[in-house]
Amino acid sequence: MAMKWLQIAGLLAFLTIHVYADTPANCTYEDVRGKWVFMIGSRGHDRTLDCSSFDSPLMELQITLDFPDLAVDQFGNTGFWTLIYNQGFEVVVGGEKYFAFSLYKQDGQNITSFCDQTFPGWSHDIFGRNWACFIGRKAEEQKPKQTVVLHEFEKVVSNRLYRHNAELIHQINRQQKSWQATRYPQFENMRIEDMIKMKGGRKSTIASIPKPAPVTPEVARVAKTLPDNFDWRNYNGINYVSPVRNQGSCGSCYAFGSMAMNEARIRVRTNNTLTPIFSTQDIVECSEYSQGCDGGFPYLIGGKYAEDFGVVEEECNPYKGVDGKCSTKPSCERHYFTNYEYIGGFYGACNEELMRINLVKNGPIAVSFEVYDDFVHYKGGIYIHTGLRDKFNPFEITNHVVLVVGYGVDPATGQKYWIVKNSWGDSWGESGFFRIRRGTDECSIESIAVQVEPIL
Repeated sequence: MAMKWLQIAGLLAFLTIHVYADTPANCTYEDVRGKWVFMIGSRGHDRTLDCSSFDSPLMELQITLDFPDLAVDQFGNTGFWTLIYNQGFEVVVGGEKYFAFSLYKQDGQNITSFCDQTFPGWSHDIFGRNWACFIGRKAEEQKPKQTVVLHEFEKVVSNRLYRHNAELIHQINRQQKSWQATRYPQFENMRIEDMIKMKGGRKSTIASIPKPAPVTPEVARVAKTLPDNFDWRNYNGINYVSPVRNQGSCGSCYAFGSMAMNEARIRVRTNNTLTPIFSTQDIVECSEYSQGCDGGFPYLIGGKYAEDFGVVEEECNPYKGVDGKCSTKPSCERHYFTNYEYIGGFYGACNEELMRINLVKNGPIAVSFEVYDDFVHYKGGIYIHTGLRDKFNPFEITNHVVLVVGYGVDPATGQKYWIVKNSWGDSWGESGFFRIRRGTDECSIESIAVQVEPIL
């Protein structure tokens, strides 16, 4: 194992270690599943520990990551693990948590993903104490995976200014009657690249999204007891959802969707006694678990970051919508959350009925879904992707993070839908919200929902 550690150290020395601002790794469940060796440094540190230049392992821990979410260490302790999209994984076993991004190398436009290795990651006990750095390597070496990032032609096109396509809007409204499309003048002066960031950012793209898990008989029985219509904006006459905000041209939807969930869940838990608005700029500038204005994921922000480091209120670092050095006021109180997870327990275990149960019982949930060209023009109704493309504005499919606040059934058509809070301002859609078809995994919206619990 000493030779393997030297190989990893050599590769890390060759790579740029600023992984936390750029994670184009592309690793699947099967890439990560298997036997690993974690090489761990000295323990006893606090959350300020810098693992970016970690090179001094003191001990090794063997861990097997098995189907569907079983983790077993060399001592026979059992725990659980989950893939974190296609970019890393987290393991909880033996009273310890381990999280790391998968290793990659970038050479110009070419990305090489080493899914059998990790960048330096963080470990700590389940109470957030005794931090240490670690690096993971699979016991059995795997072949690296090759991908290509943005081409020069796409870069030129992405700097063009967006312009609305009147013909596309007309086609959307002519082709179907489920929803209406319109023109939004506020988007006209944005670069195509900024529009892509607004929809989630290139680095939030997930190469392979899992399909919803089958609904078990037990879950189906519980789901049948739920109301046909439910909305946290009007639950017994009370609104538990924080105001709609506008992320602008920064790819920070993951921060807005995550904080909207955390804000709403505090409101639900305290019956609106506490109504904080959390700082999304703190996440953009300060979180090593995200990618600034280039994207991120709610599991790591609304969940892991909020548990490990806590979140602050808006006045502690008001939103600027740009990357920058962490400027959060050190004196500000941090609010913490725990028991974060993908709904269903792990990445790939989610489905519509589990989402409804969790939503009604615990509060709004953060979801990621695929954004297509036609969605930008949504005005109202129940969104269903039309398949129409915008020939003037060459977008790529991205994963946008939003907040599911309720669900319902259209009385006229019987169409089931989710009620979702967006972060494009209250002049977009249905006063900043939209409805989207439910029960069919429309645009993958029922595949990777996330929940957390506030610590009060």
